[in-house]
Amino acid sequence: MKTILTQCRRIVVKVGSSLVTNQGAGLDHEALGNWARQIASLSASGHEVILVSSGAIAEGMQRLGWKKRPASIHDLQAAAAVGQMGLVQAYESCFRKHGLHAAQVLLTHADLADRERYLNARATLTTLLSLRVIPIINENDTVVTDEIKFGDNDTLGALVTNLIDADVLIILTDQSGLYTADPRKDSAATLVSEAGAADPQLENMAGGAGSHIGRGGMLTKVLAAKRAARSGAHTVIASGHERDVLSRLLQGESIGTLLTAPTLTLAARKQWLADHLQVAGKLVLDAGAIRALRSEGKSLLPIGVKSVIGEFERGAVVACVNEDGQDIARGLANYNSAEARLIAQHPSKEIEALLGYGGDAEIIHRDNLVLL
Repeated sequence: MKTILTQCRRIVVKVGSSLVTNQGAGLDHEALGNWARQIASLSASGHEVILVSSGAIAEGMQRLGWKKRPASIHDLQAAAAVGQMGLVQAYESCFRKHGLHAAQVLLTHADLADRERYLNARATLTTLLSLRVIPIINENDTVVTDEIKFGDNDTLGALVTNLIDADVLIILTDQSGLYTADPRKDSAATLVSEAGAADPQLENMAGGAGSHIGRGGMLTKVLAAKRAARSGAHTVIASGHERDVLSRLLQGESIGTLLTAPTLTLAARKQWLADHLQVAGKLVLDAGAIRALRSEGKSLLPIGVKSVIGEFERGAVVACVNEDGQDIARGLANYNSAEARLIAQHPSKEIEALLGYGGDAEIIHRDNLVLL
């Protein structure tokens, strides 16, 4: 851990609800002051830090006098709208004590699914970092719906990590890290100090629900690390109750679980494709097409598509899946769904006869496709 983290310059820190609230009863201002102090110290050392912070809904619940987290999406939106006021005010006050300003940035999946908005969000965040402003990021719960929500701030932290090409994502929680099994149920469970973020065994180790305050459990953190690794970022899952945990991590101390990324990173365009949480449709591929994509670096041709699921337009982001529904790749479709159905399982030389015009030979060109 020492060599990897001491070389990190741009950092995304995600703090969970249990670390910024009084067990759901509003914000813990002492805890927020602690995070501001640690982040200010990192900033003074030349690090660029973005904070993904939970707590808005919990603060809103406290202000509205609600004892139980509501199930209604509209009640959650209302609580978030009320709570964001207190959350941002509290952080700004804390950072001002250290000579820093904070900036509120609220995101939805739609902001990152659209290429232009993705680039705008990236430009805004990098500009804020150049000004030594600390961006405080949260999901825009006031307008979010089931169709566009990230679902948890672990995923949001990973997407932001990819968005700004951060070196490391630090997920702070009330757990010590990832264990080989649930330590509350298995006394033989041991802490995983380091592993590859793409190791499939990690998902089997993770599981179980998070606290009653937040939405994310350990599985969401493991999946977030896997997503962050696509842009070459490492992930640390550690306890936020550790004293000065951020500075100690970046000094190379081994705390919690380090999930390392492979050395290769995705180019920005393909990274954007991989970051899509929702897709417009799906293409079911046969074994030959999957082999051509994975082993031969080929484009996706119509003959390898067994079926087309959903309705989409030309240029939409679609998922490529195997016959069991497992994700293989994502890409930009050269044809809409109706056209794709007509040419599926046919050689490219028959496209003109089938559609009445000569189109692209590929349903998805290799340059617009990313393997998952």
